[in-house]
Amino acid sequence: MSHDGVGPMSVRPSAALRSAAFLVAGALAVSALAGCSSKDPAGKPLAGPDIAPAARDLIVDGGKLRWAVDSVPETLNTFQSDADAVTSRVAQAVLPSMYRMDAKGRPQRNADYLESAKVVDTKPKQVVLYKLDQQAVWSDGREIGAADFAAQWRALSGKDSSYWTARNAGYDRIEKVERGANDLEVKVTFVRPYADWKSLFTPLYPKEVMGTPDAFNDGARKKLKLTAGPFALKQVDTKNEQVVLVRNPRWWGRPAKLDEIDLKAVPLDERAEALADGKLDLAEIDPSDADRFTLAGRAKGTSTPLMGPDKRRTPAKALQDFTVRKSLEPAYTQLALNGSTGPLADERVRRAVARALDRTALAQAVLKPLGLPAVPVGSHLALSGQAAYADGSGALGHQDTAKAEALLADAGWVRGGPVKEQQKEAEKAAGAKGKKADDESEGGDEGTYIVGEDDKNGKNGDGRGDDKDARDHTRTQAQESGRHLEDGKQYARQHGGAPGAYAPKGTAAPAAVGAGTLAKDGKPLALRFVLPSGTGSDVLGTVADRIGRMLQKVGITTQITKVSDESYFKDHIAAGQFDLALYAWPASAFPATDARPVYAKPVPAADGSLDVQQNYTRVGTDQVDQLFDQASATLDGGKNHSLIRKADSRIWAAAGSIPLYQRPQLTAARKNLVNAGSFGLTTPVYEDLGFLKKGAKPSASPSGD
Repeated sequence: MSHDGVGPMSVRPSAALRSAAFLVAGALAVSALAGCSSKDPAGKPLAGPDIAPAARDLIVDGGKLRWAVDSVPETLNTFQSDADAVTSRVAQAVLPSMYRMDAKGRPQRNADYLESAKVVDTKPKQVVLYKLDQQAVWSDGREIGAADFAAQWRALSGKDSSYWTARNAGYDRIEKVERGANDLEVKVTFVRPYADWKSLFTPLYPKEVMGTPDAFNDGARKKLKLTAGPFALKQVDTKNEQVVLVRNPRWWGRPAKLDEIDLKAVPLDERAEALADGKLDLAEIDPSDADRFTLAGRAKGTSTPLMGPDKRRTPAKALQDFTVRKSLEPAYTQLALNGSTGPLADERVRRAVARALDRTALAQAVLKPLGLPAVPVGSHLALSGQAAYADGSGALGHQDTAKAEALLADAGWVRGGPVKEQQKEAEKAAGAKGKKADDESEGGDEGTYIVGEDDKNGKNGDGRGDDKDARDHTRTQAQESGRHLEDGKQYARQHGGAPGAYAPKGTAAPAAVGAGTLAKDGKPLALRFVLPSGTGSDVLGTVADRIGRMLQKVGITTQITKVSDESYFKDHIAAGQFDLALYAWPASAFPATDARPVYAKPVPAADGSLDVQQNYTRVGTDQVDQLFDQASATLDGGKNHSLIRKADSRIWAAAGSIPLYQRPQLTAARKNLVNAGSFGLTTPVYEDLGFLKKGAKPSASPSGD
């Protein structure tokens, strides 16, 4: 994952959290809800997995896979608050999962652990009966059984605060877990109906981990006493920054092809060099590095050095053993609008911002150069191909400058209106946190700048018109910021001030408000746009700049402040110190459970603060909450999906968060590595990862490689 994931997805590839929004009475196009036609509105995934598929008989038995990750995980317990994407990756390889995702991001029974699982009773209460594979055992030889299920339920039920759990969704609906007719059966009875029961017990930890608070809190942070997957955990090596997995000799399923998987912590900007140096076999990479591999593939027979974004040169020949496998992540980037304070507290202004955006152009700017489908995401709650997906954006309406301007006028914002204390208001709009962010930002080129503030003649600060800019904005935001920073320094030396657009770090925002800028009650309509500044943030910067240009056309000024990755989410997004922000949310096969805290109506907490859960836009209503509650209690799949789609339409109408595009997934893989790469919506099948036998060829790959 590119840095496009700062925020709930965490700084780069993954972590875990989620985002917000809601409703608008009157303008709801409920009749446009997907699901009303005979055609399945879920459609197909925009991009399938690109993993160089190959049959197991074509794969070498043995070998070591060196796979880049962001960091060594703080915990191996996926249910703790500091669990991250690497925690989940380890769990997928070494622990039982009742279900895993297919290429459409839909849960499928994992036959290595389950012979069957189904709802056997609904009255008086819902009962699910799990029949376990009779060969399924933990690494000490003990059968996986009801005692493990019961221990996990008790730990995650939320009834015992001694367990430091990050979530208990679903487990809090269980009344009891008991042995069925024999040791291979587990019967789970629910207090009330629960549609997302397939989300439970994946991963499943042994009772030795879940059985006591001490074992749960500390026992599974750096080691796992027992495992039960195709691989076993050998070591969490903090010194060498890697997690070592080895083939599990007690695994009863198809034997793992690889002897060992080393998950090696390598920073994003160092991965291309590590691959070229022969230190890695598989790594998600930044788009700028992907270009180097593509060029290397075209330069066969030459050792011409290729320059990367870090200005380091790599011989083309060193990259020719790799290919870039492309897909789309199970996550989307969204524009978040803080609806708790300021102009965006007015629903009409939020809707105007949304109607001013050309989401297709934004998706194309990110995905088209990579050769990926440039289609805007149409749902907050699922991605194309997933069962609950439908394009609900019609409930808000598509890009329409005239409608956006009308909404702003209705909200009382007038072009060229009088502005009082302009300097103070401009500084205030940048935010108190923005000044701190200037000091924290990396590289010295970040800070606060105003998009289009020097645009007096329909130009974009660099002399180009908006239409030209929209078609051909190929420079990265980092390049733009650096160039305009130098312009600002020169202007300041000559005139004692800054030229408005891309003002140098520490320079106060201009006091003058252009004739096209909206004002109300003596205040300009200026929105604080907060972005991360770290490695890989160029894409977000480019998208933010384009959004600023689009909003400028309807009279809205955006003041972009770049802050350090460390403070971006904690000090700005979660703390509500922003008007606009870009970050990503992971998609879920179980939106009624996983998305509810993201869009739940904020409520006052006991201490007087506002409990927003994970709804960082702070926009929500009782109606959306009720739709989620109804969906989670509806066992009929069709009705469940209809309720999810209704909730999504109302979230669209509220314009608290605007889905933009599914995030690109670019993975550099050694050419003879198969069943690995960019997995898209699917869960990796770890036992099938491996290297081709000499002379063998993989099946046709989605990338057409």
